[in-house]
Amino acid sequence: MSTTSRFQGKTAVVTGAGSGIGRASALRFAEEGANVVVADVVEETGRETVRLIEEGGGNATFVDVDVSDSESVQRMVDTAVDTYGSLDFAHNNAGILTGFAEVTDVAEEQWDKLLDVNLKGVWTCMKAELPVMEAQGSGAIVNTASEAGLVGMGGLSSYSASKHGVVGLTKTVGLEYASREIRVNAVAPGPTNTNIQSSVGGSGGNPESMPFDTSAMVDVPMDRVAEPEEIAGAVVFLCSSDASYITGHTLPVDGGQAAD
Repeated sequence: MSTTSRFQGKTAVVTGAGSGIGRASALRFAEEGANVVVADVVEETGRETVRLIEEGGGNATFVDVDVSDSESVQRMVDTAVDTYGSLDFAHNNAGILTGFAEVTDVAEEQWDKLLDVNLKGVWTCMKAELPVMEAQGSGAIVNTASEAGLVGMGGLSSYSASKHGVVGLTKTVGLEYASREIRVNAVAPGPTNTNIQSSVGGSGGNPESMPFDTSAMVDVPMDRVAEPEEIAGAVVFLCSSDASYITGHTLPVDGGQAAD
């Protein structure tokens, strides 16, 4: 599968790797020569990502992970080290979206679940990943934020709050580890053709059952939505030596939407 060898012998962990941006990221890391720990809460789709990587000649291992549970996340990190000997890159990507609702209509349990996955999940992942990278003396982490983490979006209070939190957390941890050869950045995707995006146009039930809905997507200067592979390219760039002097930064990958 490898198209280059720049990540040969390195290991990447990708959460939410069973579909969408996470799967595209896992495949791209493998194409660059990395061993990949495919982490997802849905075993069937996660193992499908492993199969795709292995069919291309890459190395991958599936781990069933609930990113809101610190013990589950620690097992993920331990699997990377025990299986491949290191943890060099992490794409903390797992996230959920529950559809549009004004803030007073958001149920408390819905708010808590979304923040647990989208924000606490990034924190639990970094808390487990950083000690390993520090012991190694190097590492790169990319968190998935969102354009909704850069601007306000009516009807998405919990999602926007969680992604603003990811941006702030990325800046802070990037500063904390800047002198320790560990870089921490984030990508902020705009509208992207994924299952999570599909749920924006629906009730937030089962995204798999909903077709991709572009009607909720407005004001993208490039006049189209992104494909997951385009986000994955930015993730891999931020992990590469080409981004060696970039940390604490959130990179919009949004067709120019945040600049408009």
